[in-house]
Amino acid sequence: MKIDLHNHTYLCNHAEGSVSEYIEAAIKCGTKVFGFSDHNPMNFDEAYRMSFEQMDEYEKMVLEAREIFADRIKILLAYEVDFLPGFMDERVFARQVDYLIGSVHFIGGWGFDNPEFIGEYKNKDIDKIWRDYFECIKALAECGKFDIVGHIDLLKIFKFLPKTDIKILIQDALKAIKKANLAIEINAAGFRKPIGEQYPSREILNLAYEMDIPISFGSDAHSPKDVGANGEICENLAHEIGYDKCVCFEKRDRYFVKF
Repeated sequence: MKIDLHNHTYLCNHAEGSVSEYIEAAIKCGTKVFGFSDHNPMNFDEAYRMSFEQMDEYEKMVLEAREIFADRIKILLAYEVDFLPGFMDERVFARQVDYLIGSVHFIGGWGFDNPEFIGEYKNKDIDKIWRDYFECIKALAECGKFDIVGHIDLLKIFKFLPKTDIKILIQDALKAIKKANLAIEINAAGFRKPIGEQYPSREILNLAYEMDIPISFGSDAHSPKDVGANGEICENLAHEIGYDKCVCFEKRDRYFVKF
């Protein structure tokens, strides 16, 4: 990936490796811009994220790396923020960052992408949870806090797919994303999960392209070995659909880069 904007650090408690190991892996892949966007702190699901007290440590670590590697690669600072009404915190939104990724990992209080809670699917109406999920994505877009929508069809992670046409289910969410002038990411983490493909599907990407919704790219690395993995597949897919530019950011200002 030429521009890789979604990557984590050990501070989220479910990733491994040092910041410099991630960056060295990105350089080896030929990446030109590498963004750290670790999980935001919040008073929910605390085991899988940094604390509020660790935000300074996280930012210092990334900004120091930016200086150290400045002549080899451009390093960006960001957060991946859970869209979860009642738990999003202005202390996160006030940080001086390059961009914010908004992601939905919870429907109500259910962490649907966590293998610990996979048993819940059997108690659910699958089409209803897909509708609820895209309602959350729509609300995320409308809240005006974010620059990128993370892994927009994450709910497919364990292959619980809707019976209703996805193009119908996602329509209103994509309209809200377009209206809010957000980008959606092509995220390679799905290749490491049961679904075995990128987020989003080709179908959704085709719709986004038709609506002139821009894209970003992300390894969503939780280990240095994840950096750049399947990145070429993601870029080739985007090219096949018609994209030739992706977004990049600096201090929340968006610009486009050919890939």
